[in-house]
Amino acid sequence: MWYCLSGNQKYGPFSQQDAARFIEAHPDCLVWQAGMPEWVPADRFSSLTGSSASAPSSDTYFNSGLNFKICGDDMQYVEITLQPGESVIAEPGAMVYKEIAIDLEALLGTGRKQGIFGKLFGAGKRVLSGESAFLSSFINTLNSPAKVAFSAPYPGKIIPLSLSGFGGEIICQKDSFLCAQADVDIGIYFQKKIMTALFGGAGFIMQRLSGDGVVFIHAGGTIGEITLQEGDALQVDVGCLVAFQPSVYFNVTGTGSIKSQIFGGSGLFFADLRGPGKVWVQSLPFSRLAQRFADQIHPRKK
Repeated sequence: MWYCLSGNQKYGPFSQQDAARFIEAHPDCLVWQAGMPEWVPADRFSSLTGSSASAPSSDTYFNSGLNFKICGDDMQYVEITLQPGESVIAEPGAMVYKEIAIDLEALLGTGRKQGIFGKLFGAGKRVLSGESAFLSSFINTLNSPAKVAFSAPYPGKIIPLSLSGFGGEIICQKDSFLCAQADVDIGIYFQKKIMTALFGGAGFIMQRLSGDGVVFIHAGGTIGEITLQEGDALQVDVGCLVAFQPSVYFNVTGTGSIKSQIFGGSGLFFADLRGPGKVWVQSLPFSRLAQRFADQIHPRKK
């Protein structure tokens, strides 16, 4: 989702198409979206301004210089243009298409260059977090730019996050990571409290994404970004929590009385989040969508 700043007035959130229409009427405005450390001129994004192909076609303001664009609205995919020798990593099965110049390789562990024991340790961390022991690596082997695209297996939104703009690290649900620059490390994040471990919804182990590169996370429905100041508190349905900064305190609390837990429709526990830091939430977690389908196929007896 995009926000526009014109005449000291903020507008949005906009889809890419609506943002493009707003920018057409306010060509001197600034734009921002999740993961950007500051407002930047709209003319940096040809996907928003309809400028020529020679102009930057993606979020090139990132310090990494990664060239990408996010396509679509409710069923998005991200297209990344790799320079010669440049590579990205992704979850197995996430690729939509690639040009012939790009080679695909299965990597054991987190994708970083390590010895065999480091690779085995990284693979073990991924298995503990509920993911495959392998990652897919895509590298441009020729002397000209080439494209590769990735999407998630269910409808939702993709947001790019420049880790350098978030202190080099974020914590996310184990199934929200889609792809990233090759120098991003995908580790595990242990919850210290047993209540969080047993009932956190996200599980005892979540994913820790660290480094200086750009990562792409995916979630169902619409992704919202919430900034918590020092002392701010927020309770989120455990399935709707996508990611948060390490500075955010995370615990699990009950939804209230026994009656509320049984008949309230929100499950037994909430994610209890306290600032400072940013939190990302999703409006339609896949688990909720799957349960709706299951209820239609096998209606519960009254």
